[in-house]
Amino acid sequence: MESAICTLVTQFKAYAGKDGSASTLSKDEFHNLVKAQLPNYVKNSSDAEVIDQLMGSLDEDNDGELTFSEFWQLIGKLASKQGGFNQ
Repeated sequence: MESAICTLVTQFKAYAGKDGSASTLSKDEFHNLVKAQLPNYVKNSSDAEVIDQLMGSLDEDNDGELTFSEFWQLIGKLASKQGGFNQ
């Protein structure tokens, strides 16, 4: 599990900061991350409108960027679905 956490943090950092803050994902950074890293887990990952809606549902403070904590919600949801934990 430690290597999985390290990979998630590394990938977040690799995509964050290209458009501004190194500690958040902008809309474009989030799009790029999802398309490249989660194409089989996020349905319609190449559809910009779908990704915009997904980002909006994660962006708790509505600032147009995702912190790692906000992004982590997506990882939790995807992991739960993968593990069959969704009700």
